[in-house]
Amino acid sequence: MLALRPNCECCDQDLPAHAPDARICSFECTFCARCADEVFAGSCPNCGGELVRRPIRPAAKLATAPASTQRVHRAPRRHEE
Repeated sequence: MLALRPNCECCDQDLPAHAPDARICSFECTFCARCADEVFAGSCPNCGGELVRRPIRPAAKLATAPASTQRVHRAPRRHEE
């Protein structure tokens, strides 16, 4: 099950479980759409994988399968590194 991390790892923007602009890679690294597109050109800076739209968990399911509250924030890195 996806952790649904609560923030962008790059800019620390809040990304609640229902955020349509959340992007993830196959390792669940999480970024906002702006950082994913403009900073990393659609590639995860951690693993090199594709960043895609994170699915939205239905609100009724969040009661039994809540989103993560653990924030992950790393210093911004350039995609070329």
